[in-house]
Amino acid sequence: MKVFHVAVLSGAALVACVPTGSAPPYDAGAAPATVSSFKPSLNVMTAAFEDSFDRPDSGESTPWPAFEAGAPEGGAALLGLREAGASPGEGGAADASMSEASTDSGAAVIAPLVDRSNLGPNWVQMKTTAWRVEGGKLCVQNAHNHGIWLNRTLPVNARIEFDATGYTDDGDLKAEVWGDGATYATGTSYTNATSYLAILGGWKNTQHVLARLNEHGTDRKEIHVDKDSDDPRQRPAQKGQTYHFKIERTDGKTVRWSVDGIDFLTWNDPSPLAGQGHDHFGFNEWEAKVCLDNVKVTPL
Repeated sequence: MKVFHVAVLSGAALVACVPTGSAPPYDAGAAPATVSSFKPSLNVMTAAFEDSFDRPDSGESTPWPAFEAGAPEGGAALLGLREAGASPGEGGAADASMSEASTDSGAAVIAPLVDRSNLGPNWVQMKTTAWRVEGGKLCVQNAHNHGIWLNRTLPVNARIEFDATGYTDDGDLKAEVWGDGATYATGTSYTNATSYLAILGGWKNTQHVLARLNEHGTDRKEIHVDKDSDDPRQRPAQKGQTYHFKIERTDGKTVRWSVDGIDFLTWNDPSPLAGQGHDHFGFNEWEAKVCLDNVKVTPL
């Protein structure tokens, strides 16, 4: 039987860290961000939220930012606004769907994201059109750490469950919990997160990770993948296999992550991410094709 290892990366190992999925190998992480003092969240959810994504498939998405073809010289006609009601919600987030661009005359215009993803009003994707509903699932590819957030405010204690399936050998099944509901990667690596990140099969299916604020952080909890191990926690994420994630916090400070009923990693946090700025849940991804389903968020 192989030995199961849970390790924390050393400073030397940090140099080799790259974004999850198939990112280039030259990008190292940054030091973990600081956390402000606790401020109680507003409009916290009190009833369970569920989404099975049981709705028609999305249409085509237009790359961001998008302008109408044949717009007159000196200006650009906007293709359309985001889906009605898809706003970041109570996280205090600015609208991440807008970008400034320039017309031929040099005048700045605001280009809204054309969102035909059929996500519905409960989800908002961050400066991307990568997320969409396909075959009754929430699917993504090539989001490059521009994630999607649930437009509901989490209490300090909650249980988050969902099913996740990868369609490549790269794994990269990733969720964010107790984040701000608006953050996305501003560089090649996602070192500016506001959340805990649970990643099954990250770094081309070589690591399972529970991280805090920075998925490259030296303090992250980590399981090294070994395809020959008898321990199910060390096995890589299998292409086409559906995994049931459960992430929960019941005592205000300890985040527990399990997969298919097996405990993977735990973070007992003396400075827990909670309250305003740390009260949303979402998904993220680098390049691998991933689909999510059967989301259930239960206040505890």
